[in-house]
Amino acid sequence: MFVMGHNQLPPHLKKFRRLVYISPVITILSLSLLVWTYSSDMTFQFITRYYHATSDPQTPVQFTLPLHRGPGQMGPEEQKLSLMAVNGTKTVLVAAYQEHRTGQKEVRIIAVVLRSETVAYRCLLRCQEQLRISEGVSTTHSDHFGFAYGTADIMCPLPLGCETASHVTVISAASDSNDTQIQEFLEVKNQKVQSDSFPYNFVVCLSTMFDFTNVLQLVQSLEMLQLLGVNRVVIYKTSNSPETQRILDYYIYKGFVEVIPWSLSKFVNVSRGWLPEHGPGDLHYLGQIPALNDCLYRYMYQSRYVALQDMDELILPQSVNSWLELVPLLEMKYGEDKCYMFENNVFPNTVSLPPPTSQTLPPPSCCPGWENVSGVNILAHLYQEPIITETHYTNFKIIVNPRAVFSTSVHGLLSSLIDCSWVDRNIARMYHTRASRQTELTEDELIYDGRLLSYSTKLIPNVNAVFRESGLLPEGSIQ
Repeated sequence: MFVMGHNQLPPHLKKFRRLVYISPVITILSLSLLVWTYSSDMTFQFITRYYHATSDPQTPVQFTLPLHRGPGQMGPEEQKLSLMAVNGTKTVLVAAYQEHRTGQKEVRIIAVVLRSETVAYRCLLRCQEQLRISEGVSTTHSDHFGFAYGTADIMCPLPLGCETASHVTVISAASDSNDTQIQEFLEVKNQKVQSDSFPYNFVVCLSTMFDFTNVLQLVQSLEMLQLLGVNRVVIYKTSNSPETQRILDYYIYKGFVEVIPWSLSKFVNVSRGWLPEHGPGDLHYLGQIPALNDCLYRYMYQSRYVALQDMDELILPQSVNSWLELVPLLEMKYGEDKCYMFENNVFPNTVSLPPPTSQTLPPPSCCPGWENVSGVNILAHLYQEPIITETHYTNFKIIVNPRAVFSTSVHGLLSSLIDCSWVDRNIARMYHTRASRQTELTEDELIYDGRLLSYSTKLIPNVNAVFRESGLLPEGSIQ
């Protein structure tokens, strides 16, 4: 923060200083002390608020942070996730969390394991600066989609006298005892239980990002989530285009997106398909399931609700406009702090038809400049495939109280303290803008749904503002 220097005082204050020496010196020192007691975060927030409050609204706010990095370099404030291989095994440790909901004090380690391998694990825990040892118990999640590797929980009981463990790691019980001195450790998170007054109402956990180039839909989805009342979006990222990274950097600095580098492919041959026959590899879809489980535990005591979904999916209320308004309706109908399942509706991104003439909302004729951004424009795809028996209760996504969940899969929960309830499609449903699933349908068999357009008056200028402020599009190309 800028503080006025001694020689920069205006003339009339210099004259006043010559008359009175002691009081101004004390005042300046006091003000300086107060200024420098502010943290850098507070300073940045103050400057940002002041700039936006005093700037001409027609003047674009340019995003001037460093945007070009080499392969493997982390973006601004990206969160590091220290994946660790367990020597002598095929096990990879993802993250560790204190477990408060079971009958004994223990640490839960989210891991990826070779399902055919039998390993006796030994947990090394740092307790009050001492190294303690306990026997780890591993349970492999039931959803692995037939791949050789799967997600697992390794439970590490805290030994007698160990009230809390700050760090933990795992070795094979068959390892040399000297290994205990050379191990890397995971920080044990979720040390404190939180039952109310959460920092966030809604956090969205998105599936893994790999070779991602769909920039337009990414921006539209992130802006839609903000309109819906989401406080934070968490993305597990392996690789993406430079344009995508520019957008991610923008949202990271805005504080809306948390990007976690997802380097599991360095340890396991991950598949790009969701079944073994859909693509080579040893682990389901880029390690999507361990990422979702980590995200759920990461925000277990930070967010009242967590939504598990994909980048091309949006859960839209039908009678209200935000999740903040939707959740009271769900809690009243299905119960509080539960798991809510939303029916999947596919909107083929290959079909662009105008709305029926009876509809009052015309098709959006926007937006100049968007054609120069790679990706799908969700506002141009307003026709959904009909719901059929084969797909009616598949590919749904959930909003859930994370403190009631022990393990999750892509679609629904594996182990929890609660049941999930299907949400009436007239209350809310999921809009999935993607490639067609029912490829044999003709255009007249598709069903128009203009719900998304009701957000367009706010969505369009917000998307344009992101392109303008991030510098992704030249100023003159956006209206």
